[in-house]
Amino acid sequence: MADQIPLYPVRSAAAAAHRKRAAYYSAAGPGSGAEWPSSRYQLEDESAHLDEMPLMMSEEGFENDESDYHTLPRARTARRRRGLERFVCGGWKLLCASCCDWLVNICQRKRELKARTVWLGCPEKCEEKHPRNSIKNQKYNIFTFIPGVLYEQFKFFLNLYFLVVSCSQFVPALKIGYLYTYWAPLGFVLAVTIMREAIDEFRRFQRDKEVNSQLYSKLTVRESKNSIGHGISEDVRKSSGLFYCGPLAPRGSGGSQSWQKRPLHSASSCFIRTDQLDGETDWKLKVAVSCTQRLPALGEDSDPPIHESLSIENTLWANTIVASGTVIGVVIYTGKETRSVMNTSNPKNKVGLLDLELNQLTKALFVALVALSVVMVTLQGFVGPWYRSLFRFLLLFSYIIPISLRVNLDMGKAAYGWMIMKDESIPGTVVRTSTIPEELGRLVYLLTDKTGTLTQNEMVFKRLHLGTVSYGADTMDEIQGHLRNPCPQMQSQAGGNNASSTPPRKAQSSAPKVRKSVSSRVHEAVKAIALCHNVSPVYESRAGVGGEAEYAEADQDFSDGNRTYQAASPDEVALVQWTESVGLTLVSRDLGSMQLRTPSGQIQTYCILQMFPFTSESKRMGVIVRDESTAEITFYMKGADVAMSSVVQYNDWLEEECGNMAREGLRTLVVAKRALTEEQYQDFESRYSQAKLSIHDRALKVAAVVESLERQMELLCLTGVEDRLQADVRPTLELLRNAGIKIWMLTGDKLETATCIAKSSHLVSRTQDIHIFRPVTNRGEAHLELNAFRRKHDCALVISGDSLEVCLKYYEHELAELACQCPAVVCCRCSPTQKARIAKLLQHHTGKRTCAVGDGGNDVSMIQAADCGIGIEGKEGRQASLAADFSVTQFRHIGRLLMVHGRSSYKRSAALGQFVMHRGLIISTMQAVFSSVFYFASVPLYQGFLMVGYATIYTMFPVFSLVLDQDVKPETAMLYPELYKDLTKGRSLSFKTFLVWVLISIYQGGILMYGALLLFESEFVHVLAISFTALILTELLMVALTIRTWHWLMAVAEVLSLGCYVASLAFLNEYFDVAFITTVTFVWKVSAITMVSCLPLYVLKYLKRKLSPPSYTKLTS
Repeated sequence: MADQIPLYPVRSAAAAAHRKRAAYYSAAGPGSGAEWPSSRYQLEDESAHLDEMPLMMSEEGFENDESDYHTLPRARTARRRRGLERFVCGGWKLLCASCCDWLVNICQRKRELKARTVWLGCPEKCEEKHPRNSIKNQKYNIFTFIPGVLYEQFKFFLNLYFLVVSCSQFVPALKIGYLYTYWAPLGFVLAVTIMREAIDEFRRFQRDKEVNSQLYSKLTVRESKNSIGHGISEDVRKSSGLFYCGPLAPRGSGGSQSWQKRPLHSASSCFIRTDQLDGETDWKLKVAVSCTQRLPALGEDSDPPIHESLSIENTLWANTIVASGTVIGVVIYTGKETRSVMNTSNPKNKVGLLDLELNQLTKALFVALVALSVVMVTLQGFVGPWYRSLFRFLLLFSYIIPISLRVNLDMGKAAYGWMIMKDESIPGTVVRTSTIPEELGRLVYLLTDKTGTLTQNEMVFKRLHLGTVSYGADTMDEIQGHLRNPCPQMQSQAGGNNASSTPPRKAQSSAPKVRKSVSSRVHEAVKAIALCHNVSPVYESRAGVGGEAEYAEADQDFSDGNRTYQAASPDEVALVQWTESVGLTLVSRDLGSMQLRTPSGQIQTYCILQMFPFTSESKRMGVIVRDESTAEITFYMKGADVAMSSVVQYNDWLEEECGNMAREGLRTLVVAKRALTEEQYQDFESRYSQAKLSIHDRALKVAAVVESLERQMELLCLTGVEDRLQADVRPTLELLRNAGIKIWMLTGDKLETATCIAKSSHLVSRTQDIHIFRPVTNRGEAHLELNAFRRKHDCALVISGDSLEVCLKYYEHELAELACQCPAVVCCRCSPTQKARIAKLLQHHTGKRTCAVGDGGNDVSMIQAADCGIGIEGKEGRQASLAADFSVTQFRHIGRLLMVHGRSSYKRSAALGQFVMHRGLIISTMQAVFSSVFYFASVPLYQGFLMVGYATIYTMFPVFSLVLDQDVKPETAMLYPELYKDLTKGRSLSFKTFLVWVLISIYQGGILMYGALLLFESEFVHVLAISFTALILTELLMVALTIRTWHWLMAVAEVLSLGCYVASLAFLNEYFDVAFITTVTFVWKVSAITMVSCLPLYVLKYLKRKLSPPSYTKLTS
C-alpha cells in the first residue's frame, strides 16, 4: 500500500476551482478585495496558484496601489496560445524538446549508483573497479586535438568563409589568380592557431602530470599472513587506481617525512587538512569507527557480524591531507566519484566577447559583399552565365573580409599574455588561457571567494570587553598583571571548596549579588575562554625515533616553542593562543580531560563531562567541565550575540558593544557560564542520555534538554577577533568599485562571518544598509521575502545558499533582477555547484561579462563557469590556479591586471581589428571602382604577389605594432579607474565605429583609384604602379594617424615596411614599369593622390580633439 501513495498531493477539482477564483480576484485588483473569502490571506505553496499572482501580491499588497504589483516582471505569466496556432507551435516545440532531451540522455547517461561491497585485504574479490584518480584539465586528447581545434576555428564565420573561397579555386571556371594567394594565408592562420593551442595544451598536460606523479605510500598485504603487522609499504602514484589507502604520507615532500605531529588524543582519532578541497586552512578532527579498533587482523571475518552506522566524522575525503597521526583507511570512492571531482565541471572553450563582436561584423561585411556583387551583375545586365560572373565577383571582393584578421588578433593575444607575465608590478602572474585577455577589460561582475582570497584565514585577538572595562591590543599587559596576582575571591572560594567536594547551594545563589572586582572578572573570563573550545595542542617530535607510539603525558615536552594549536575553527585557535599570551596556557587535551598551566607554573586539570559542538542552527557551543582540585562543575558557553542575548542575565551593554565591534570588522563571541551542583548535573545527564537514545525526534529532544541548562547564565565577557585580510584588499576593492565593477562574495562560511568580512574589507561601506535575506524553505516564503527585499533601496544583500536555491527554483528572473541592482551581494553557505550556477545566472540574465576569483578546489567550478577565471596561488593549494585562465599570487594584483592590462588589451584589439578590416575594405573599394570603369569586368586589379605582399610584408608590421599603443600611462589608468567604465559599454568596437571606418575606406579607395585613372598617361601598367604605391603609403600614414602613444618599435616597423616595398620594386618587373617609377612624374602623382586621401582625415582628427576631446586626453594634458 505504501508504494501506491503518491509523493505529491493530487490537486482535485475543488483546488482547481479555488485557483480560478484566486486568479479572478488577483486580476480584479485591490478594489475587489472585500469579495474574496478570508482564505485569501493564506499563501498556499502551489505552483499554479503563485504563477498567476504578481510578485507583490502579499497580505499587505492588497492595500497598496495596483501599479505597485507589477514593478517586477512576471516572468512566468504568459498568455496561452489558443486554436490551431497553439496546437502547431506547441506540438513542434514539444517534439523538438523531446528529441533533444532524448539525445542528451543518451550522450550523458549517468551511471546508476549501487550498494558497494569492499573486501579488506582481498582486492581481487571486488566486482566493481575503482575509477582512476588522475586529474585532467586538458581540453583535448591525442585523437580529438586536430578535429577539435579545426571545429573551434571554423565555427567562426570568417574562417569558414575563407575555407569555401579557397576550395572554390579548384574549379577552373571560378579560378582567379594563383592558388597560393588564397591557401597560403589560410594555411598560415591555421598553423599559428594550432601551434598556439598545442602550446597551451602541452602546458596543461605538464601541470596535470606534475600533480598526478606525486608518490604516496600504500599498505599492501604479504602473501603469508593477513595481519596488519606484516604489511609492507610500496610507492604508488596518485593517478593509480587506489589512493589514500594506508598511511597517508606523500613521498618526497621535504621535511614532512621526517617530522610528525602528534596530537594529545587517543589512537582512534586524527586531524586532516582540507585546504585543497574547500580553502579552509584549519584542521578537522576525524574519528575512527569504534568497531574497527577491536578487529584482530586485516581481512578476517568477525563473529558475530558487526553492524555499525557511519557518520561524516568517520570519513576522509580525497584531496585532503592527514595532518597528524597515522591512518589505515578503506578506499570506497575514487576519481570521478569523489566529492572534489563531483563538485567540478569539465573545462570549456571560452570565447571572448570581442571575438563574438568581430564575428558579427564579419557577417555584416559578407552581406555587403553579396550586395556589391549583385549590384555589379545587375549593372552588367545579367548577360551570359550571370551566376558565374556573380561568383567571380564574390571572389574578387573577398578581401572585404580579411583573412589576416584572425592571425593578427591571435598574435596580439599572445603579445598581451607576454606583457602580463613580464610585468614586474605583478610578479608571478601566469596567463594559462591566451585567447581571452581582452575579457579583462570588459568585466561588470566580479565573483570572489572569501577564505584565502580576501582573507588570510588567520585570526588575531583584538579586544576583550567585560561590561565596565575594555581591553585592546595596547592594554593586554594589564590582563597579564591581573593573572599574575591571584585573585583574593578566587583563593577564598578555592579554599572553601577544598573542604567539600560539592559546593553549597547558598554560595551559588549569593554569588551574583556580590559585585566582583575587575581582577576576579578578568580571571573568570580568561579561564572560560581557555576552557570553552574544541582546540587540541599538538607537539612536534621526531618520527621513528625508537618507534614509540605511546608516551606518557608526564614525559611529554610541553615547551612553548614545540606546541601548536589545531581546531575546526581558526577563531577558537586565536582565542586559545591569546590566553597563552596572557599567561593561561592549554598544555594538553584528550577526549576526556584538559590541562591548563597558570602563570605561576601550576597545572590545573579539568575533566570534560559533556561537549556541545557548534552548529549553524544553534550558533553557539558549550562544555561542562569538573575542576579536579575543587570538584566544581561549571557549564561554559560561547556563541553569537543573536543566540546568546536570550540566555544570559539582563545587561545594558551587550547589544551596543557588539554593534561597535561589528562596525570595526571584528568577529564577536559572547562568553557566559553557569555553576552546577552535582545533583543538577546528574539530573541533566540522565535526561540527556535518554534524549540521545530516542528513536523519534532525537535532535529536537536533545536540543530541548540542552536548552534547559541555558537559562540565566552569567555573562562573563565579549571577545573581538579580527580575520586578517590579504594585503591591500580594501584599496583594491575600492578601485574595482570605482571602475564600475560590482563585486559579489560567494563563500561557504557562515552568515555572521561573511557579513563581518564584507564590512571589514569595505566590500560594504560603513554607511550602507545590509538586507539579510531570511531563511526560506518554500515558494510562499520566498514570495514574501522577495517583496520585502524589493522595498529596500541601495542596500547590500546577504543571502544563504539554501534560500538562494529556493528562490532560483521559483523566482530566478526576479531574484536576478533585484540582486543586480544591489551595490554588493554576499552569498554564504554556498556549495561549489551553487557558485557556478550564480556565474551562469549573471551571464544569462544580464549578458555582461563575469569574472570569478578563487584559491581553493571548491572554486574551480565557479572559475570554469565564468567568462574569465582568476586563480590565486597560496597555501590553500594550486587547484584553482591550475584551472583558471589567469593565475596571480595576491588578490591586490587583480587591480592592475584589469585596470592596465585588461583595458589596454581590449582597446588595442579593437583598434587592430578595425584597422585590418579597413585594409581589406580599401582594396575592395578600389577593385569595385576599377571594375565599374572597365565595363564591369570580373578581372582582378592586383594579382599574385602584390595581393600577398600587401597583406603581409608591406603593411603587416606597422598594423601589428598597434598592440604596443596606449592612450594613457599605466599609472594614470590606476589613478583614474573611472576610465575602465567606458570599456564596458563597448564603444571602442561597435557598429558606429565600424561604419566610420567603412566610410573612410570608401573615400580613400575611391580617391586612390580615380586619382590613378585620371593621372595616368598612356599605359595601364602606370595605373597599377601609381595606385598600389599610393595605397601602401596611405596605409602607413593611417597607422601613424591611429597611434596615440609612439613606441620606438612602431617607428622601426613603419620604416622597415617602407624600405621593404621600395627594395622590392626592383624585382616587380612583372607588375611595374621600372623605368616609369624612377621618374619625377611618378613621384609627384603618387604624392598628390596620397595627400588628398590622408590630409582631410588628419584635419578632422585635429578638429575633433580640439572640439570634443576624449576623456583620457583631459587627464594626460
